[in-house]
Amino acid sequence: MNEAELVFTEALNCSRMDLYLKKDLPLDKEKSLRISSILKRRLNAEPIQYILGKTEFMGLEFKVAEDVFIPRPETEILVETVIEKAHELMSLGAGELNIIEIGTGSGCIAVSLAKFISQAHIIATDISPEALNIARENAKTHNVENRIKFLKSDLFDSFAISDKRYAICVSNPPYIPTAEICQLALEVRHEPCIALDGGCDGLSFYRRLAKSSGRFLRKESLLITEIGFNQLKEVKNIFQNFKEFKIQKVIKDYCNIDRVVVAKRI
Repeated sequence: MNEAELVFTEALNCSRMDLYLKKDLPLDKEKSLRISSILKRRLNAEPIQYILGKTEFMGLEFKVAEDVFIPRPETEILVETVIEKAHELMSLGAGELNIIEIGTGSGCIAVSLAKFISQAHIIATDISPEALNIARENAKTHNVENRIKFLKSDLFDSFAISDKRYAICVSNPPYIPTAEICQLALEVRHEPCIALDGGCDGLSFYRRLAKSSGRFLRKESLLITEIGFNQLKEVKNIFQNFKEFKIQKVIKDYCNIDRVVVAKRI
């Protein structure tokens, strides 16, 4: 749905089809005020997802608030890649499918993986307690709360992470260079800075991932991560410099931009 359809279906509590086919939808004072309030907040560049308190990702509805990064359609490519690789591993008899997500935010990646990979055992981490609360709510909404363990952790710092070795590590890290954040669109700047700021060159999180993830991953396991525009060369160099990973695959997004990197632990 486009943004206008989102606003009116929410305010009128109807489906998109009803919006166009029903001529007698009631528009009382309360609903008119609701629409007016939404439009005023949009004029202040507040994202429509925060105003409505929800968004769609992988065909599922997720709660969002200003404590979490808003899921993007491009990140569905990351999830689809993990699902594909997970099924490959299972077909090879790779054993228990333990997946760890670093920086879960709203939980959209972890919850989607739990919904679409029934054999997966998932740990999802975030440094933000507020984000973890929202992620837990989303897991409960989709009845996968018993298959995901949410942990407050800065990457792999939590002691609870170290008792397993993981087949897949997935992350959509912050990758905007610090100096560029103030130049982003106003509505993007409503989102948590911690979910945007990738350090002076936008690559600090990839260095930390490459440096620390190897000891938590099994041999032949995969590190699958989203990257920003024009970052492929630098991200490849980072993984190659640490000599623990080999780039296996690069997937482009809908705009033909390099978006997902699959690295195998060697």
